[in-house]
Amino acid sequence: MGRGKIEIKRIENANSRQVTFSKRRAGLLKKAKELAILCDAEVAVIIFSNTGKLFEFSSSGMKKTLARYNKCSQGSSEIAQVEHKVEKDSKEVDNLKDVIAKLQIKQLQLLGKNLTNMSLKELQLLEQQLDEGLLSVKEKKEQLLMEQLQQSRVQEQRAILENETLRRQVEELRSLFPSTDRRVQSYLECYPVERKNSLMSHSIPSPDVTCNCTVEKGDSDTTLYLGLPNDYHKRKKAERETHSNDSESQLGLM
Repeated sequence: MGRGKIEIKRIENANSRQVTFSKRRAGLLKKAKELAILCDAEVAVIIFSNTGKLFEFSSSGMKKTLARYNKCSQGSSEIAQVEHKVEKDSKEVDNLKDVIAKLQIKQLQLLGKNLTNMSLKELQLLEQQLDEGLLSVKEKKEQLLMEQLQQSRVQEQRAILENETLRRQVEELRSLFPSTDRRVQSYLECYPVERKNSLMSHSIPSPDVTCNCTVEKGDSDTTLYLGLPNDYHKRKKAERETHSNDSESQLGLM
């Protein structure tokens, strides 16, 4: 007669439970050892009794096996996280694609295209949106124009103030230097310098001719710059004429 199947549940009797624990623990550790030897596997078994007592078996050392287990569990956890992130990102990408497609259709409708499948209510709503958008554009345009006009007015007022300041500075400078009716001549106007070629091509005038020219020009600039009186050359000319007449009269008497 065969052995009956045992129902897998907690044994209520403490003695029976302890006996079953000892037998099955020994069998489990034996099977683990056999598995490690027969299959060249790295096996580790950890058992805690209900009283807290530890029973263990490891074919390659418990610490080494646990380190390997932790490394594998971390790697599997990271892989699971990456897979979850990829799945989440793919869903977000799909959602974004749907949003982009809807926005493209909306843009075409705002441009007056792709209106075939739209109902009357949707067309009225689109018309209202376009009117509101056009009104917003006009308000923004007027605002920019008013800002530019205000800036132009500010620049105009600034230019007026700068011109007024410059005018006052000019008036102050004019008050410091009184105006004169007589124009001061420059050195070149008084003594014009002839070119070298003209000096080489023309002969040097005699001192008498130069003197006569200077004497005939009674109001010359030379008289002014030498500080002589205005009628100096006239008196000299009169004296020379008198002296010449006296000489001629004396020659006539002889």
